[in-house]
Amino acid sequence: MTHDVEIDDAGLRVFTGWPHRVLSILCFAIAVGAIYVAFDPVLSELERNALHFASFAALAAIYYPLVRGSRAALIFDVVFGVAVAASAIYLSLAENAIYDRGVKLSTLDWIAALISIAGAIELTRRLTGWIIPLLIVASLTYVAFWGQFVGGIFAFPGLKVETVLFRSIYGDDGMFGSIARISSTYVFLFIIFGAFLLRSGAGDFVINLARAVAGRLVGGPGIVAVIASGLTGTISGSAVANTASTGVITIPLMKKAGFSPRFAGGVEAAASTGGQLMPPIMGAGAFVMASFTQIPYEKIVAVAALPALLYFLSVAFFVRIEARRNNLPPMSSDGQTLASAFKQGGASFLIPITLLIGLLVAGYTPTYAAVFGISAVVASSWLTQTRMGPRAVFEALVMGTRAMILTAVLLVSVGLIVNVISTAGIGNTFSLMIASWSGGNILIALVLVALASLVLGMGLPVTAAYIVLATLSAPALAGMIADQFVIAQLVAGNLPDGARALLMFGVPEQAEMLARTLTRPEATSLIRALPLEVAAPLRDLVVPADVALTALLSAHMIVFWLSQDSNVTPPVALAAFTAAAIAKAPAMATGVASWKLAKGLYIMPILFAFTPFLSGNWPEMFRIFAFGLLGIYAISAALQGCMERPFGWVMRALSLVAGIASFWPGSLVLNIGGAVAVVALLVINLKVSPKPEAHAM
Repeated sequence: MTHDVEIDDAGLRVFTGWPHRVLSILCFAIAVGAIYVAFDPVLSELERNALHFASFAALAAIYYPLVRGSRAALIFDVVFGVAVAASAIYLSLAENAIYDRGVKLSTLDWIAALISIAGAIELTRRLTGWIIPLLIVASLTYVAFWGQFVGGIFAFPGLKVETVLFRSIYGDDGMFGSIARISSTYVFLFIIFGAFLLRSGAGDFVINLARAVAGRLVGGPGIVAVIASGLTGTISGSAVANTASTGVITIPLMKKAGFSPRFAGGVEAAASTGGQLMPPIMGAGAFVMASFTQIPYEKIVAVAALPALLYFLSVAFFVRIEARRNNLPPMSSDGQTLASAFKQGGASFLIPITLLIGLLVAGYTPTYAAVFGISAVVASSWLTQTRMGPRAVFEALVMGTRAMILTAVLLVSVGLIVNVISTAGIGNTFSLMIASWSGGNILIALVLVALASLVLGMGLPVTAAYIVLATLSAPALAGMIADQFVIAQLVAGNLPDGARALLMFGVPEQAEMLARTLTRPEATSLIRALPLEVAAPLRDLVVPADVALTALLSAHMIVFWLSQDSNVTPPVALAAFTAAAIAKAPAMATGVASWKLAKGLYIMPILFAFTPFLSGNWPEMFRIFAFGLLGIYAISAALQGCMERPFGWVMRALSLVAGIASFWPGSLVLNIGGAVAVVALLVINLKVSPKPEAHAM
């Protein structure tokens, strides 16, 4: 069979001939099974999750060799994959017998559990490198062995190895628990949906539409990259996939227009990172967030729309400003018009996406919406030049299954870490540390979480970084955000008697202060000084359920946005490095450029924490959006030294101050003043700054 196996540039196996046909049929069967189970849950949740892992473990072992680049050991990898798959399926069927024995593992149970966990660790190593496997090993050995030797707040008395194995497999947060459920349902079906869109030609439509809209603008090729990556994000939800698929078209266009290779690569990486922020798919993160917070998926994607749009506009501002700074002319759209773009493939993109969003708004589950969306892609493709017949459907199902391999193995394996965090209470401990180190100051807490995200992002893919960071830090952030409501009630004198009594008990030395009306700084200082055993029940007494839920959503959205920086932040910036390879630019220089362009990843969490950007009514949210838009434009101009024309350091400083004032939380007067200043600076820039050699827009 060796003549039917090749090794690609990434060191992975590529099959031809009959092995390719057999594996394609296997991938097809896995996808069809997932769609069928979505409508007819013939399996228990444990059985479905275990079968999900078993299927993708076998595929991962076959496609990702033990030693990358090696043609040998295929037989070993096949046997290894089958052993891991068989062990997972066996464990899903052995649960009742284990309970009947009083939660005692038999010899066969031990073997199957060890093979499953070892398989998850090894396959994760093959797929993502050493960081996650080392974290899994450290986590499992911590609760089993060395946690008892750790001093201080991280000390853990330890569990029997048998208990660790049982909880790792059958725990609610274990391998086949809640995160695996997300992977086996929502994520897999939406990845299949994305594969159908791509196979139907929707990807080409996205590029054509972007060129028709922005091709003639100043900086048009860069803006095409922003639009194309945003729309492609609704298909794939993966920054690296976005970069690879759209970058091969947009990066050469940007270079041809006069942008430097590293800037072109940075634009594509920053824009593609926004793909995981763009509803309705948002990568796997939106589904994980819905599971963690118990907030409906459709609400999460609804409130995520305006921030995502603001992010893409921030990248587009950078592109236009860079084009103006370097006096780059607009380019032709090569005859591409909106009418021609829609005629070529608009139906296969717009109809399924519209149906998907409509079903979510109507209250259907994401699972049903995804399956109906898949059907809509096939039906609407017959209105375009790329009609999907049986062969195309088969290829789309195979494509979706292969695209799911990394995500499936990763999400199941990360469950081992999350299970340890919940078992040992590390999440609560870490949250206490954040609250303590920040002194209750949300801005300092955001900086701490951003630093933690940066460290995690050096070794973890985005979804894994979000899961780990949300488990560790979201409770602390949610508590601090909820405290803002407590502070407001305290200043207004609206605390109920029970809450006031609890506050008196918590800070008896402040009894005199509590007897009078407090200023906001006094109330803030008082609440921040409360010990956790007082602050937590005080929130429960004062904060309404809807406000607490909003605080939780804001906290998770903050972590979700910050976790994206691993795509664009050196030294490990996967999307940026992918773009650098396409642009033939230095990897680190491209990474720095993409990090600079993606500054919205850090601005938006501040708005989430201090404004009702996610929780207000629509007029409030649009007001924040409008001021944020002006503010980000001004900051971009300050960083680049140019608006419509280049300017000096004094104007840069004024632009920076005006931009920050435009979206400074909590002061409408300051926001208006900042916005007026931004507009005034733009007028001055047009009137006073020297005119470059004009290139009409």
